[in-house]
Amino acid sequence: MRQGYDVIIIGSGGGGGSLAYALKDSGARVLIVERGGFLPQERENWSHEAVFFKGRYKSREHWVDGSGRPFSPWVHYWVGGNTKMFGACLPRFRREVFEGREHADGDAPPWPIRYEDLEPYYARAEQIYRVHGAIGEDPTDPERSGDFPYPPVPHEPYIAEHTERLAAQGLHPFHLPLGVDVRTGGRCILCKTCDGFPCQVLAKSDADVCCVRPALESPTVELMTATIAQRLLTDPSGRRVQAVEVRRNGETFQITADTFVVSCGATNSTALLLRSANSIHPNGLANASGLLGRRYMQHVFTAIMAVHPTRRNPTVFQKTMGINDFYLKGPNIPYPYGNLALLGKLQAGMLAVDQPLVPRRILQAIADRSIDWWAQSEDLPDPDNRITLDSSGKVCVRWKPNNLRAHRSLVRAAKEMLRRAGFPIVLARRLDQAATAHQCGTMRFGTDPATSVLDPFCRTHDVPNLRVVDASFFPSSAGMDPTLTIAAQALRVGDHILGAIS
Repeated sequence: MRQGYDVIIIGSGGGGGSLAYALKDSGARVLIVERGGFLPQERENWSHEAVFFKGRYKSREHWVDGSGRPFSPWVHYWVGGNTKMFGACLPRFRREVFEGREHADGDAPPWPIRYEDLEPYYARAEQIYRVHGAIGEDPTDPERSGDFPYPPVPHEPYIAEHTERLAAQGLHPFHLPLGVDVRTGGRCILCKTCDGFPCQVLAKSDADVCCVRPALESPTVELMTATIAQRLLTDPSGRRVQAVEVRRNGETFQITADTFVVSCGATNSTALLLRSANSIHPNGLANASGLLGRRYMQHVFTAIMAVHPTRRNPTVFQKTMGINDFYLKGPNIPYPYGNLALLGKLQAGMLAVDQPLVPRRILQAIADRSIDWWAQSEDLPDPDNRITLDSSGKVCVRWKPNNLRAHRSLVRAAKEMLRRAGFPIVLARRLDQAATAHQCGTMRFGTDPATSVLDPFCRTHDVPNLRVVDASFFPSSAGMDPTLTIAAQALRVGDHILGAIS
């Protein structure tokens, strides 16, 4: 048994890292437990071959699907979690997400909090994560209490011209809200290896750089790396977690605390609570509702390459522009389609993951002449889409994509948009179950313990000193990058924890 803490946070990504930052000046004794270590700054950080083709920083573990077939998920176990590899796009969720929305193939339910509840925390999170953006360009933007902390990342000439072509179609291209350090004197060099890569110069606004390292400057915050949380142990009543059992360097031991926060990501947080079943909680810890692991969502993704055979795209930092004209409703139906955003510039080593038999010179010739887009639509909360453990204890992801009618409409609209913009060849590929980067929804929050796992401050209804602070709490997936919303809610939960401590 190791010494007790006021708060133990399990996981250091967008949720756990942001919460540690929120608690760093409180005087509370905080321990961050992270299964990975610090991602090394090395030449391979910016290698297409190492990162994409060889998967140097990706977890080697396999999960299984509903049929028991193994697959390799997009998960990365490092200090900072998956934010070490994310594309640095940090949008706020729109007001309509919190109010609930009808979709072509079902409904996204309302949230138990309003946009106004999260707005001041969005503003704080944008400061912490150094978000660059512009107001007044995107007609779907919600109201703000102030401007972005930093001006937008400028478009390179090829992208600026593309933006004009899209605007001429009556669309509203906008500067993406990005977390990259292009402040005066900042570290970012606006390279071609940002989206999907770790940053060798630590210029990307990930949870490690922006939250965990500043938190560790506090004498009351500690970090334990290379440590796997195996299960949570309750007192005899089952109403209070007493300790977390961890494994580190071949040793298994327990650590005690007053408050426990699970921030392992929607899938692994669910797995931890399922592994923590006991006689009081036979179906998993905090699962009296039976909803633990249900309504898993991960967005519906399609990668799009628009190719002009005779025109090269010289852009280096491509991911600066998005289109939300189809986000609230499509042109042909009164339902949402989804969101479009530029990807980081694709290269042959990245394309070779899906086309290993095509010569690299051909793949590079295509990449040199393409502009690359990401289409994502909201994945709706289906109770049959769920996280379980198989008989061997391996994570099982039972997921069938839905809302496909809207997503197909979004991809068609994107293809038409790009052809009108002058690209005769438009290629598209929808991603499969392994695309777990935006996983969410396995422990929805709400006010009714019968229909939710967490309360509006991410505390479990069944075990008051246990919270879950990652995208598990989402009642709907919103169809946008979840990172800023996870961080904003973590800051809000931090204030709530500090109120309870004081």
